[in-house]
Amino acid sequence: MKNIKKILIAFMLFIVITVSAQKTSKFSVVTKGVATSILFDKDDAKVVEIASEILSQDILKVSNSKVLLNSDSSKNVIIAGTIGESKWIDDLISNNKIDVSKVKDKWETYSIQVVNNPTKEIDKALVVVGSDRRATAFGLLEISRMIGVSPWEWWADVTPVKQKEIVLKVETKIYGSPSVKYRGIFLNDEDWGLQRWAALNFEPETGDIGPKTYAKVFELVLRLRANTLWPAMHSCTAPFYSYPKNKQVADDYAIVVGTSHCEPMLCNINSEWESKKMGEWRYDNNETSIKELFKDRTKETNGFESMYTMGMRGEHDSPMIVGEDDSDSQMKLLEKVVSDQRNILDLNSGKNKEDVPQIFIPYKEVLTYYQGGMELPEDISLVWTDDNYGYIRQLSTPEEQLRSGGAGIYYHTSYWGRPHDYLWLNSTNPVLMWEEMSKAYEFKSRNLWILNCGDIKPHEYNIELFLDMAWNMENFKESTQVKEHHTNWASREFGNENAEEITALMYNYYQLAFQRRPEFMAWSEVEPVTKSGKTELTQIHYADEVSKRIESYSKLIDKVEDLYTDVAVNRKDAFYQLIYYPVIGASSLNNKWLYKYKNEFVAKQGRKSAISFGQKSLDAFSRIEKETNYYNTKLNKGKWNHIMNMAPRFLPVFSKPVVASTSQNNNLSLGLALEGYEMEMNEEIINSYADVLPVFNAYTKSTYFIDVFLKGEGTLNWEAKPKADWIKISKTKGTLNNGKLEERLFVTIDWAKVPVGDNKKEAPLGHDFQLIPPSFKVNSAIEFISNNKVQAIGVSVFNPKLKELENFKGFVEDKGFVSINAEHFSRKKAGKKANWKVLEGVGYSGNVSVALPRTVASEVSISAIKKNSPVLEYDFYTFNFGKANVVVQAVPTHAFYEGKGVRCAVSIDDAEPVIIDFQTFGRDDEWKQNVLKNATQKQAKQIINKAGKHTLKIWMVDPGVMIDQVLIDLGGKKESYAFPKETKM
Repeated sequence: MKNIKKILIAFMLFIVITVSAQKTSKFSVVTKGVATSILFDKDDAKVVEIASEILSQDILKVSNSKVLLNSDSSKNVIIAGTIGESKWIDDLISNNKIDVSKVKDKWETYSIQVVNNPTKEIDKALVVVGSDRRATAFGLLEISRMIGVSPWEWWADVTPVKQKEIVLKVETKIYGSPSVKYRGIFLNDEDWGLQRWAALNFEPETGDIGPKTYAKVFELVLRLRANTLWPAMHSCTAPFYSYPKNKQVADDYAIVVGTSHCEPMLCNINSEWESKKMGEWRYDNNETSIKELFKDRTKETNGFESMYTMGMRGEHDSPMIVGEDDSDSQMKLLEKVVSDQRNILDLNSGKNKEDVPQIFIPYKEVLTYYQGGMELPEDISLVWTDDNYGYIRQLSTPEEQLRSGGAGIYYHTSYWGRPHDYLWLNSTNPVLMWEEMSKAYEFKSRNLWILNCGDIKPHEYNIELFLDMAWNMENFKESTQVKEHHTNWASREFGNENAEEITALMYNYYQLAFQRRPEFMAWSEVEPVTKSGKTELTQIHYADEVSKRIESYSKLIDKVEDLYTDVAVNRKDAFYQLIYYPVIGASSLNNKWLYKYKNEFVAKQGRKSAISFGQKSLDAFSRIEKETNYYNTKLNKGKWNHIMNMAPRFLPVFSKPVVASTSQNNNLSLGLALEGYEMEMNEEIINSYADVLPVFNAYTKSTYFIDVFLKGEGTLNWEAKPKADWIKISKTKGTLNNGKLEERLFVTIDWAKVPVGDNKKEAPLGHDFQLIPPSFKVNSAIEFISNNKVQAIGVSVFNPKLKELENFKGFVEDKGFVSINAEHFSRKKAGKKANWKVLEGVGYSGNVSVALPRTVASEVSISAIKKNSPVLEYDFYTFNFGKANVVVQAVPTHAFYEGKGVRCAVSIDDAEPVIIDFQTFGRDDEWKQNVLKNATQKQAKQIINKAGKHTLKIWMVDPGVMIDQVLIDLGGKKESYAFPKETKM
């Protein structure tokens, strides 16, 4: 009996091994210069033929070997077809050559497998089986990916690597069904890029975005396994349906055409509604004319895959004009509009209205009507929007999640509007987009995902990430998988050897843009457009935020230029478009403004270096001009001429800088400017206090800067002499002249040499604003000598050597504040149903802490918070005591839906938790500042009853709130854009 069992086990193992081995098979696409042929049924959908032709061209580009279509001369073939539409596939099914049970009747599902002897004439076939026409096309284009062709082969000039022979290792696999049913992009704000490029360069015969351009867009959509397009709709572009070929090309490529929230029933009101002929765009007094437009468009699109936007707004994306002012009348009118539209679909679409894809976008005043109880047929899909800056306004309630029509998301990575446009570069953080779309997916928004991607370029990576998530969200369960996705993307486009460095570069790019988008660097706004304003970045505190940002962007420039030289020649054009231009553009626009801010600041101090900083600002502007000109006129022989505009809408942020000059001072002398002071060191103002560096803290290992600068004309030698051997200076002597107008020195402390401070009270050194207790101080100075003149700068060190802090691992006070990055908690404690988790790659610190899952109940009473909520704990130590403001910075998300919030609670030690609420309403000033900074700050007052060790606690109130940073301010925090660096021991 035992022997029989052993034999059976061995046999079963043999079967398992054999089956596993059969899952992966080799298939030769090109052998010895001869390519396979592609077989498809000409009676199958047109998109199958198109995809076959695309694949044949891709194979030719890779191997220089021509692929024959529908030639039976080859013994090695690719067979592609749709179940029930292809004789090839149906014969294979009936002859039991393939099993399609996991593909048949599914939405956009396909399989790819190697079949030996599929017919008497064919030895081996790579068989692509699609459940529907798009699935078959996706399968064919999957083979393009397998042979090394990027989806961006045409749109970003990712030239394929040449291969003499192409042999695939094919795993028998089912692809799909997709996570999101309808997935696509919205071409919007095309006035300065896509429309001009199409009209003046790619499709001059049409003079517009027409069928030739749309064919290339549709090909891209298919390559990215998407299926939906909202066409360009600004008045600079003729309406999509004004060119009859457009809808036919869309159908040939099997693309579903839909329209935005302000284009009801596939009608582009901006261009198609002629008030002089058709009357007012008002349903309350011009219903007949409006219904006629809807009816004509429905008849025109009968037989084409379309998605109809229901309801209506006013012209040019404005509120709908109605006769009655009360909201009930307006809501009833909107209900009538939807009812009439559905009747039109019933009578003119060739289908029952319930079978026609329809969406309703609760946006602005329409959201108010919907929330007020508007009746909406449940087969209509609710499409929720972000706030135009990447934060989803609202998602479906548990009741709405049960609607048969489901829900969707309309999301932006490009936007025209208040508080400020961002139409030039792609600056949306990929991890933020992942977090918001993960949230949408969790709340059952799975029927439609649409990305407003502007002109497509330069949004390539985020488009692919967005659509890859929509295709299979199972691949994106963790924040770290976004980084993996980017690395894989970079590897595909630029090779394994550069992939990790490119990903690290772009993650730094996105983090800097998260702190402030390049287009927001002028501190101006739109609607109405304002002049450039005063920057919030400090130049005197916290190591000079302006200079630190310049340094960060300088590193990006150096890195991208180094990588550009390393990239293979056949990928340089692609690298330029996908990496180089966005990095150089963002860096240069930042530098233009950052150097202008430095120019203005030092000019007020009478520094001659104002001229140098002004020139650097102008140089940055010239760099943008140079690179944009290259992109348009030189790149790939002018293929992209007119696509890239460095100044969309010609807003002030893009203008040539006007720089300040300084008055001439002919007296040769040394100028000194210290960190912490707006005023330069001088002897004319009594008690200016600009002659003492901020206090050095032994527990934060402080570093401060001193700027030495030239006054007057000539050459000046200077020397710096520390009065104590424990004071270290980055440079102790130098020469200033017209070639070198200033230099920044850094002062640190040799902590092994500095004496321990005495525990005695003493008068504050120079001033008392620094909030370090006047004890345990060690004082000295640095003398600066030039032209026989000596200037002394005070140095004060707080060095108590407290026993309590010998093995302390938490945070410590520095000059009246404690600064904490939320992911660096001392402990975290799980709640009854939720716990804190760190998301990597988003936030000012690069990581945020969030309570998950998002579907758990909020805890709103103090007792429930303490009993049920997860909590983060941070150990910290203060040298002061008394009142403190706990300032919490979070990512400015919105409540999931009405009744939920964006709240957490904080407490110090055993105090009762205090609830903090980050929610904003509408587009008020607070919301504007939040989205401009990608941050929201709220504070809670607490009492620190004594100096020493304490614990800060942050409790979940609502799940999903992303905590970024925390500042415990005992009164010492100075004005700055971001929090000071973390004060962690």
